[in-house]
Amino acid sequence: MSEIVDINIQTWIEKLQAVGKNAFALEFLEKELPSYTAIGVKRALSRLTSKGTIISIIKGYYLIIPPQYHSKGILPPYLYVDGLMKYLNRPYYVGLLNAAAFHGAAHQQPQEFFVFTIMPAMRPTSKKGQKINYISISEINPKFLVDIKTEMGYLKVSNPLLTATDLIQFEKKIGGLNRATTILEELSEKISPEQINTEIINHVPVSTWQRLGYIWEKVLEQKTLADDLFQKLAEHQKNLFRIPLKASGTKNKLPTDNRWKIIINTTIETDF
Repeated sequence: MSEIVDINIQTWIEKLQAVGKNAFALEFLEKELPSYTAIGVKRALSRLTSKGTIISIIKGYYLIIPPQYHSKGILPPYLYVDGLMKYLNRPYYVGLLNAAAFHGAAHQQPQEFFVFTIMPAMRPTSKKGQKINYISISEINPKFLVDIKTEMGYLKVSNPLLTATDLIQFEKKIGGLNRATTILEELSEKISPEQINTEIINHVPVSTWQRLGYIWEKVLEQKTLADDLFQKLAEHQKNLFRIPLKASGTKNKLPTDNRWKIIINTTIETDF
């Protein structure tokens, strides 16, 4: 009997693949195949997992592994994150190094995958040497996102400007300001002054804008972007206070940039 269950579930999975599906939820399977016992389903899924046909990403949610990915035993995150977050009923976007890569500004393939979502916090997942870091924030504004087409559908990714601010705000997660600035060198080419509008000015912390403005002006020589940002901050009555360039560094008896009120407590060294 177990062999019959296995064959039928495998056939059901193959039919999902045939219509472009690369994942399924356990409750969906149970609804579709109501004649099978919970034990029968569990055994069949365990056997298919052992064969490398499927893999459980989180409890109750399985990826279907096509032949071209059997050697890795898992799909690339960009092919399944959208479906996973829909299953969890969570807004999200792909950010930081991965978003920069989608915008053509990655010097090397990121080793981790960064997904922003709302509270409550999600633990990182690590499967087959593949790690997804979930970063919890208070809100996600879809106006700052773009849909990137993949072979399995679409993926929500932060637009170039939000990616730039996230790289500065969350620089510790990617290896520091040096790496963030290296990526900003190319990413800034995708940003126009028109993108610096009221909504995103109010969405991003002022301290992040100060650091980004300073880096644009003093390190990357992006004077047009820096000038426009400074003007927009003034128009929106955003007060600039003395803050260190490196958030975790010292700020005593060090020079301060008069325009951006940045305490210069580190020297930025990039790869370009």
